[in-house]
Amino acid sequence: MSALSDAKKAAREAAFARRALAHAAASGAQAGKLSEVLAGYRGVPLSGYMAMRTEIDPTPAMEEAAAHGPVGVPVIVAKAQPLRFCRWEPGCAMKDGPFGASIPAVEDWFEPEILIVPLVAFDARGNRLGYGGGFYDRTLEMLRAKRATLAIGFAFDAQEADELPLEPTDQPLDMIVTESRVLSFR
Repeated sequence: MSALSDAKKAAREAAFARRALAHAAASGAQAGKLSEVLAGYRGVPLSGYMAMRTEIDPTPAMEEAAAHGPVGVPVIVAKAQPLRFCRWEPGCAMKDGPFGASIPAVEDWFEPEILIVPLVAFDARGNRLGYGGGFYDRTLEMLRAKRATLAIGFAFDAQEADELPLEPTDQPLDMIVTESRVLSFR
């Protein structure tokens, strides 16, 4: 392993531990700030995600946004490829997708202009540490080459790190929303 991959592994382990503690202590109403942010983008096609394990859950904000415009969730189609996005509606039939993520049973593809991005850790400069597959980095690079695409990291406050090990391919976030605050970068 390289020094960078060792640093990323250590940063992920520490962040997963912080996230697990935050998740265990969560009140269940963590998406309020995210709903406030998304209210300023009514009708703009967006993608959220179906929370897994100890991820902060964006579903309440996604449900509100779905009343005003298209909402989807990411689908992993192949290793080392950008994500695709399938339309989602509250209460729609779901099935198991790759890596255990739930995805809509009916495949109705679209391209979002806003991505709510799950993460392992973030810093105060808009950088994120993901799970290591590079899916969101590839996807943001592809979408941003076509049109303005807003990337909103969604996390618990406890997931903030002072410094993250970064690579040139890492795509920065435009905003980070936690259960208590909104950080804007660009």
